[in-house]
Amino acid sequence: MEFINDPTDLKKLDKNQLPELCAEIRSFFIDKILKNGGHFSANLGVVELTVALHYVYDFFADEYAKTLGDKLVWDVGHQAYIHKLLTGRLKYFETIRKFGGLSGFPKLEESRYDHFGTGHSSTSISAVLGMAEAALLNQIDAKHIAVIGDGSLTGGMAFEALNNLGVSNANVLVIVNDNQMGIDPNLGAINTHLSEIDGIKPNLFENLGLNYDGPLDGHDVIGLIDYLEKQKTTIGPQVLHINTIKGKGYSPAETAQTDWHSVSYVKIDPYNAEVPLAKPLKFQEVFGYTLLEIAKIDERVVGITPAMPSGSSMKIMMKEMPHRVFDVGIAEQHAVTFAAGLALGGKRPFCNIYSSFAQRAFDQIIHDVALQNIPVIFCLDRAGLVGADGPTHHGAFDLAFLNTIPNVVILSPMDEHELRTMMYWAVDYTDGPVVIRYPRGKGSHLNYKNDIKPMLLGVSRTLTDGKNIAIISIGQIGVEVQKAIIQNNVKKEVTHIDARNSKPLDTKRIVELFCSFDTLITVEESCLLGGFGQQIKALAQDYNYTGTVTSLGLPDVFVEHGEVAELRAKYGLDAEGIGKVISQLLQLP
Repeated sequence: MEFINDPTDLKKLDKNQLPELCAEIRSFFIDKILKNGGHFSANLGVVELTVALHYVYDFFADEYAKTLGDKLVWDVGHQAYIHKLLTGRLKYFETIRKFGGLSGFPKLEESRYDHFGTGHSSTSISAVLGMAEAALLNQIDAKHIAVIGDGSLTGGMAFEALNNLGVSNANVLVIVNDNQMGIDPNLGAINTHLSEIDGIKPNLFENLGLNYDGPLDGHDVIGLIDYLEKQKTTIGPQVLHINTIKGKGYSPAETAQTDWHSVSYVKIDPYNAEVPLAKPLKFQEVFGYTLLEIAKIDERVVGITPAMPSGSSMKIMMKEMPHRVFDVGIAEQHAVTFAAGLALGGKRPFCNIYSSFAQRAFDQIIHDVALQNIPVIFCLDRAGLVGADGPTHHGAFDLAFLNTIPNVVILSPMDEHELRTMMYWAVDYTDGPVVIRYPRGKGSHLNYKNDIKPMLLGVSRTLTDGKNIAIISIGQIGVEVQKAIIQNNVKKEVTHIDARNSKPLDTKRIVELFCSFDTLITVEESCLLGGFGQQIKALAQDYNYTGTVTSLGLPDVFVEHGEVAELRAKYGLDAEGIGKVISQLLQLP
């Protein structure tokens, strides 16, 4: 496969050579991803489909006429690694998801073969339908293909698009990549229907006015090519249903599909599917174990996850109390309003959504929860920088957009002990919705369990009590602040406040700082624009503070992908960067 620089080289091969090529691609991919990390099993399931698509169609987009040519959108975008290999990026493949390297998702700026960025799911049909309608208006003859799979069909936006597609004349082919999986096994009526669809007439898609074919074997590359070549001249909305195996060709991944959804770039034994637990535990694991603890002592407690039982570690409670955990599929909007209904039914719902995915449910958080002051507990995992998944997944905006909503309490634990304390406190808080936002990655305590003590809402913690400057941090980034203080030996010079709450603020303590210090620093791992630092600056203005407030956080950009440590260093949010600011303000040599 080394000679394939782009799909034009692929098309030079005889069709009967392609099964051997697929085997070579699979072998190359397994070797590189096990060494370098990335999304694993989903890509093994689309090797034959990707080869077939590029063999039959021409997806190269002219730089100056991007509406020309066939279009291809991957959904979820983590299925597009093989697509990248075949479209001129093989020589850069070892850089995937690394700082300054290839994105783990399709990216418009990265290649003329990437037609839409798809880090979040269920968007492909809407995107290609828009492109196809534009082509109709421009009288351009082109095929527009959405590959939707790995759980994406459970998202409500996909059904909004199918509803629209059913009354369109656009030249769209929707390929349903049915592997029965998201990260975890797919649940729900749609998954059941897909598993039983063979022989059902009319099926879901036909009832929506769409021509349906399948299911076909998604690992028969020649069969797929034969079908696509015949279908190529068919005009109008079509659905092709294919069956694939997530992790195809690598037995540990086929056996443990969830565990092998993604692998770390840390050296992994390719013959051992067991990955030992790291210590300290990850924040998500602490959430999972703590939720189970609370559920055992409070029968009102239920869990809700939009297709992330493993990613959120809600699987820990699901294993022991399956009837009290609801996996609603990739449907964040539904998850939020469903949680509101559970709360009105007397339950104490913990609705766990990744921070960047919660953006999709902004309206529901406002209209269906906060406006009605319904006591839902939102646990936003992956708040702050997430690393290699990059700009589609960084939890950079939740502090800013949630702070605008009345009735909402917003808590940010600095460590896993604080997370546990906040979760226990939130169960008994029924005056409105609570948001507990915490980061991806490990905590800082070898023993995650702590004695749960009462927590006072709107009260911060003083970690160091110095005399010259004050630092107010929010969330886990406070650990970096503490490192900076220790490394620069400035405990006597610096007062460090862990705010814990961004709503409500500990106004009393902050005003005391205004009265005691001429220099303040705010530190957050979130966007500065509209964020925590601006809250403090607004409060300073209200109280006529005459000192200076220096705010550290993320600038007004979409932060690229890279390891969290690399990104913190770039934006001055690691201990070294924070220490430099402290030293400058203290005028240290």
